Amino acid sequence: MREFLNALQQRILILDGAMGTLIQDQGLEGNNDEFSRTHPQVIATIHRDYLEAGADIIETNSFNATRISQADYGLEDECYEINLAAARVARAVADEFTTDKWPRFVAGSMGPTNKTASMSSDVSDPGARVARYDDFHLAYTEQARGLIDGGCDVLLVETVFDTLNCKAALHAIADLFAELGRELPVMVSGTITDQSGRTLSGQTVEAFWSSISHFPLAAVGFNCALGPEQMRPHLETISGLATCGISCYPNAGLPNEFGEYDLSPAEMAAQVGEFATAGFINLVGGCCGTTPEHIAAIRAAVAEVPPRVAPAHDGLCRLSGLEELCIRTDSNFINIGERCNVSGSRRFARLIREEKFDQALVVARQQVENGAQILDICMDDGLLDSAICMQRFVDLLAAEPDIIRIPLMLDSSEWEVIEAGLKSVQGRSILNSISLKDGEEEFIRRATIARNMGAAVVVMAFDPDGQAVDVTRRIAIVSRSRELLLELGFGAHEMIFDLNVLAVATGLEEHDRYALSFIEATRELCKLFPGILISGGVSNLSFAFRGADHAREAMHSVFLYHAIKAGMRMGIVNPGQLAIYSELDPEVRELAEDVVLARSPDAGERLLEWVHSHSSDPSTGAGSATQPVDEWRKLPAGERLAHALVRGNDSYLEQDLPEIFAEYDSALAVIEGPLMDGMNEVGELFGSGQMFLPQVVKSARVMKKAVAWLEPHLAKSGQSIQSRGTILMATVKGDVHDIGKNIVGVVLGCNGYEIVDLGVMVPCEKIIARAAECNADLIGLSGLITPSLKEMTHVAAELERLGIDTPVLIGGATTSPVHTAVKIAPARSGPIIHVNDASRSVAVVSALLSDKAGEYVKKNHQRQQQLRERRAERQAALAAKGRSPLSIEQARERKVVLESKVPPSPNFLGARSFKQLPIEE
Repeated sequence: MREFLNALQQRILILDGAMGTLIQDQGLEGNNDEFSRTHPQVIATIHRDYLEAGADIIETNSFNATRISQADYGLEDECYEINLAAARVARAVADEFTTDKWPRFVAGSMGPTNKTASMSSDVSDPGARVARYDDFHLAYTEQARGLIDGGCDVLLVETVFDTLNCKAALHAIADLFAELGRELPVMVSGTITDQSGRTLSGQTVEAFWSSISHFPLAAVGFNCALGPEQMRPHLETISGLATCGISCYPNAGLPNEFGEYDLSPAEMAAQVGEFATAGFINLVGGCCGTTPEHIAAIRAAVAEVPPRVAPAHDGLCRLSGLEELCIRTDSNFINIGERCNVSGSRRFARLIREEKFDQALVVARQQVENGAQILDICMDDGLLDSAICMQRFVDLLAAEPDIIRIPLMLDSSEWEVIEAGLKSVQGRSILNSISLKDGEEEFIRRATIARNMGAAVVVMAFDPDGQAVDVTRRIAIVSRSRELLLELGFGAHEMIFDLNVLAVATGLEEHDRYALSFIEATRELCKLFPGILISGGVSNLSFAFRGADHAREAMHSVFLYHAIKAGMRMGIVNPGQLAIYSELDPEVRELAEDVVLARSPDAGERLLEWVHSHSSDPSTGAGSATQPVDEWRKLPAGERLAHALVRGNDSYLEQDLPEIFAEYDSALAVIEGPLMDGMNEVGELFGSGQMFLPQVVKSARVMKKAVAWLEPHLAKSGQSIQSRGTILMATVKGDVHDIGKNIVGVVLGCNGYEIVDLGVMVPCEKIIARAAECNADLIGLSGLITPSLKEMTHVAAELERLGIDTPVLIGGATTSPVHTAVKIAPARSGPIIHVNDASRSVAVVSALLSDKAGEYVKKNHQRQQQLRERRAERQAALAAKGRSPLSIEQARERKVVLESKVPPSPNFLGARSFKQLPIEE
């Protein structure tokens, strides 16, 4: 390694020329790579001729020696031996010429194969692939192993026309180096196929470099396809970018009408010599049409010219699709389009579930047209095979140059889903995300894989204790994560830190400073680590205001205005719905700023009042904010109490409750009557988007105040609100999200239930043990990411195994009634109830702990059975249309029955000659 790299810096090294044409000159035709075994002396003679001509490096005769290409000859299982033989032949000849003053190197030639990983060979199916990333990884691993064992000094991945093939090769080499415990220099040589300046798979030179720049290459450059004159501009471009050596071995001009190369040794040497004097190259040789005479002339032309000096890395983040995205220090805010996310876009989720991928591509295209510079893709859904959906969608994107020209951000909480996406994208994408949540060992493992696959990484501010919400923990987690990545070889430009954009104005005081602490942490991190890349999912900020688009846009605009000033460089947004800060209505801007910057305790309530007063729907928020007070005060007492609950208005409780208590038989009847009616209406309004989370919390607090007034009357009648029930709650193992769970706890606590909250990352055995200890009436399982959905099923199965029939509530943003019915409920015979959101929790819990619990559970079971049957019918309909795999039994029933097992005899045997006919005939 050291000897080769030193030589590359001391002089312009000379690579040999064409191999195939010289083999044919010896009268050999067929599988060129096999001749290293069948005719080793012929191959040795060609190597010798090039070394005598002055080559420093000879390439092994192994260009097509992968199992993918050798399958054409039925020799796919012989690839290791073919490469071993090719390397040994070259090694022996190189050793003949090596002296102390003039070392001769052997480069293991690793060609592109005859397949492509990022393009379809079927015009009717742009997502089809004849070979995939894992096939290339296996093929290149075998080839590299044979070349290394045979004595190569360098590995050369050459004539790259599809960068995804090349990335698989580099990944295979990295894994093999780790296995062997030693490394060789590695070079990559791409090929620009025409005057467009792009590879066959559509990448520009800049995008090509950024896609492979993660690997510590000894050299990068171009070969084949073009003559030196046509190659010059592309060579100049990559020479200005690459921080390693630059190689160049063009054809001897462009082929003439007979497919022959006319550029003479002297002419080619003159053109290549100019590359050297221009300071473009460190290594030069020849490709198609070149001979030992060409190599001798090239050596003479560059002998006295010093090699190019590689520039230092500029520290800029370079991402790519078909084109490069360079994030400079003066770049504007980078918009990451958020709508290709099944968790964040109902439209996109529906299209993916219905397998309408062609229409889902329209969503992606709209994001790009609206200004997205990176495209976030997330397929996390408990009812989807997320890995397959991710692979299919990215494969289809590859056929849409107007979309895939920008980089992708592959977003999932499941590692195999991210890997599926990375294995389908040729550009330099972003992996979203890794974190310290599962400990440093797992963090390092995933980061290493990400680096070997050529992805930049988003690091979430999570650790085993949960997500960071204050400035101190955000800084501490980012600092430690950054330190570990630097130790693994990541550059600072390859890391993006997500500090957790969390919901504010939820009605819970502890959430009020989430946005402000994000901004403050961003400012401090930018001082600690100048140039740091900070990102976040901006729409999370306004979660509490779902349905109030104008308020949400104002909050996002205000947040970004201050976060960008503090140093936030990029974020996941909907670029089509991003208001301009200076153009916001001054009133709503001031209100949003109060919320985002936590300038007053009542900021959220005042923004809510603005939403109601500016609503186009007078029913929004259960009545217009301009409704006269005396109108609802004329309602019957029970309806007034329900209205007060919905509006979160406790001003008249002490006036109304005595009147209502006198109308009802008992305090308990008041609670189970108008109070529960009001909370049920809250649930309906919240579920339909007409109420917002802070209002729900306010309603719960009115409920608690009303119950507190009624408690003495409950005690006199021998009843006690304390007997309402104990609910054990936990975010399941594998997940650290708990904001939603905490809100549910507040709402239920306000309604008199005892809450035992176990926190986050709670293993199954702890949930079961604590449920027994506290004699829980109900168990609430929360989770946001896909792995937690699987863990919920595991918990249900364990409860069944142990014979525990305590009802289980399922909640979380990615859960759904269908997923609960199809995946979780079948794991146990006891009740499994999905709860849509915090506002519905009181009604569900009340029903489960009432005298009519049996009837409620029975209806829930019937609903879930209907959901399972409907899904089964849909799946069967899809299968009938050929849109999903058949079972093995169905496939066997549809087997092809051949009429005869004996193939027909040919019409003739032997050779047949044809008379050459005129073109007209």
